[in-house]
Amino acid sequence: MRVHLKVWRQDGPSAPGHFDDIDVPDIKEDMSFLEMLDVVNERLIEGGLEPIVFDSDCREGICGTCGLMINGQAHGPQKGTATCQLHMRKFTDGETIVIEPWRAEAFPVIRDLMVDRSPLDAIIEAGGYISADTGGAPDANLIPVPKTAADSAMDAAACIGCGACVAACPNNAAQLFTSAKIAHLNLLPQGQAERWSRTENMVDTMEEFFGSCTNHGECEQACPKEISIDFIAYMNRDYVKAKLKNRKLLGQQA
Repeated sequence: MRVHLKVWRQDGPSAPGHFDDIDVPDIKEDMSFLEMLDVVNERLIEGGLEPIVFDSDCREGICGTCGLMINGQAHGPQKGTATCQLHMRKFTDGETIVIEPWRAEAFPVIRDLMVDRSPLDAIIEAGGYISADTGGAPDANLIPVPKTAADSAMDAAACIGCGACVAACPNNAAQLFTSAKIAHLNLLPQGQAERWSRTENMVDTMEEFFGSCTNHGECEQACPKEISIDFIAYMNRDYVKAKLKNRKLLGQQA
C-alpha cells in the first residue's frame, strides 16, 4: 500500500514547528504503525535527511512511551490500542495520515513527535507507592481481599502512563491517570496505611501541572487500556475525605 504522511517537525520546545509532507510507497498492511515509521526513517537517512524523532520502547502496548496523535485521535483510530499495536491495515491505500505529538501545555515538545511527560512522573513521586514498613511479606492468601476490589485494583493498575487521557482532554486534565495510580493502591489492604496522604499529595501535585476535569469523558475513550472514569469519582471522594481527616488532626499537633 501507499500512504501520504503529514508529520509534525519541531526542533525543540521553543522552536516553531511545521508539517512535512512525506510520500510513503511500498508499505505492507501487516506492519505496525511504528514499523512504518521505522521504514520512513530508514529512507530519510538514506536520502541524507533528518529522521523523525518519536518515542518507543517495548512495542507491546505495555510501556506507554509510543503515544502519538494520529488523524486527530490519541493512538489512532482503533479503540483500546496503543500506537505500537496499531497496524497499517486500519488505513486505506492512498490515505493521508496526519501525525502529531501530544498537544498539552504540561507536555512540551522535545523534538518532532517526542514530548516531555515528566509531570506524570512528579505525580507518582508524590505518593504513588507504599513506603510503610510492614516487616516480612506474608503469604498472599493470608490477606483476604474481596474479588471485586482485587479486580478493580487490577483494572486501575493497567494504566501505562502514556498520557493519551491528557492529550484527548479539552482541558488537558490528568485525572484519569492520577486516579488510576491512586486507586490500584487505595483499593487494597496494603495501601490503607498511606491512603489519605497519598491521595492528597498526588492530587495536589497533579493540580500544579494540569487542567481541571469537567467530565467530558474523552479520557476514557482515548485510553488504550479503557480505564473507567469511575476511578475519578473514587479519587474525588477520597480527596475530600483526606482534607477532612487531615484538618481534624491539626488540633492534635500541639
